[in-house]
This record gives sequence, structure tokens and C-alpha cells, in this order.
Amino acid sequence: MNSIHAVTSHRQAIPADLLAELRATGAVEVSDAEVRKRLADDGYLYLTNAIDRDEVIDARREVMARLVEVGEIREPAVAGISTGTSRRAEAVDDLGAFWKSVSEGKCLRRVTHGPRLAAVMARIFATAVRPFDFLWLRATRPGGASAYHFDHVYMNRGTDRLLTVWIPLGDVPREDGPLAIVEGSHRWGDLIAAYRGFDVDRDRTRPGHVTTEPVNLLRERHARLLTTDFRAGDVVVLSMFALHGSLDNRSMTDRVRLSCDVRYQPADDPFDERWIGDDPVGHGRGYGSMSAAQPATAKPIFR
Repeated sequence: MNSIHAVTSHRQAIPADLLAELRATGAVEVSDAEVRKRLADDGYLYLTNAIDRDEVIDARREVMARLVEVGEIREPAVAGISTGTSRRAEAVDDLGAFWKSVSEGKCLRRVTHGPRLAAVMARIFATAVRPFDFLWLRATRPGGASAYHFDHVYMNRGTDRLLTVWIPLGDVPREDGPLAIVEGSHRWGDLIAAYRGFDVDRDRTRPGHVTTEPVNLLRERHARLLTTDFRAGDVVVLSMFALHGSLDNRSMTDRVRLSCDVRYQPADDPFDERWIGDDPVGHGRGYGSMSAAQPATAKPIFR
């Protein structure tokens, strides 16, 4: 990774000895058995050029154009440069409905729910697959980041055979705050046991994310933080117990980091009903429960 920018997460500089590259897997270069073995061994798959780059850029342009409409992104939309202001609260009657409409854009859904990605996931599961209808779309402006967490705590009412697909919607260099995975965390039995069965919508005694600061966690666990400079067309597939979050968006040009998460599972397995249907309830308010539904002038938070 070549960058002149310091790598930080949660405003902590990540020392070089605690930082490493994700292991890349060329989707057409290895057998189905090897793909599944790498997922089991590493807790993730970083698949390069797995989906159509042009379709990803079209999706990016579509989403950013909606944010231009509410004054949060400058023209040209595809560049994704933040204005630092927002007219969303004044222009939109229902913030949740607005974000739902953005998340259901035709170009975006072609990427997340189209045949290319479905074929990749069917290969991994070795059976027919179905994605959740709900889409986790995030436009993370400079200063923002995601907390470190296991996905299990947010979607554990259906099958255990569930995978997250993280998709960078455009090129996302590390200074823009991309996904970061804690190496080997899918084998941390003690920490996994503390979160297995924990449901953030039922169990409100503690947060769903890990509260230990990243550097302290890495030092305590003798682990490294894995990331890379992502290109449009790449995807990362994550198990439900791979601990992950993001680097801080430290873009020097005020570029917003645009990405989304979609969940796939075998089509015949039981579903977590919160995330299925024409109007998924999610965490109670549908798309209105997402911090991304709020105007971009809100204070950056770890999410």
C-alpha cells in the first residue's frame, strides 16, 4: 500500500507493525474448493475484479446524484466531493423514505442483487442463494469511521449460513477510510462466545460493537489490521464472526467514501425477517434507523 497519508482508525495512528494487506483472491484463478477453504482459513475473501467495474461506477454516480440533489455532494456527482453542508432535512419529508429510495436505485441494485454477484455467492455456498432485501448503504464523509464489530449481533435470527458482502462503490484508497479486518479474529473463541446469540434489538445492556480501542485490541491479541487500496469491482466476503470496522476517512480532497453491505445466504435456509420484504423493519424504523439516513451535517460518528 503506497500512500503519503497516515493510517488511522478511531483517530488512533496504526503502527506499521500492526498493519498488513488483505490476501487477494482472483475469483477465476482458484477452484471452488480453494475459495471455500480460504474463507474458512481467513474468515474473509478479498475478491478482486469480482463484479463489473462499469456497473459499480454507474451505481456510484446514481447514489451521488441523489446527494447532489440535497446539497451534500458537489458536481460532478461521480467524484463524490462533500460540500460540508446539507439541505436534506429541508428538502425531504421523511429521511428514512429518502434513504430507502436511494438504496433501491436501479443501478445500485444491479450491482448488489444482480446476476454477477449472485453467481459469486452461489459458488461460495455451492447452492442457490438469496440476498437480504435491505441494503446497508453508507456515504462516510471525512472524519467518519465504522466501529469494530461482528455482524452476527445484527442479523442472527435466521440461518447460521450467512455471509456479508462489502462493496466499495468506486475506488477507495486507504486514506478514504475503507474496510479493515482484524486478522484471525474469526478464531477468537472467547470473544466470539461473548457475542454469540447477542441480539442488539433485544439485548440492550451493552453495545453491539467492541469498545476496546483498535491499537490496544491489536496489541492485546497479537494481531494486525488488514486492509488495502480497493478498486471498483472488488468485493470482500465476510463471515459473521470476522471482526471488522474501518479506517478513518482522512481524504485530503473531502471525498466521501461510498460503500454498501449486502447479505447472502442459501435460498432454502430460514431468514431473519427484519431484513426481508418490500419494507423491511430493520432495527425498528427501517432505513430510518440507519445513521446514513441523517443529513451529512451531523457530527461524524463511529458506526
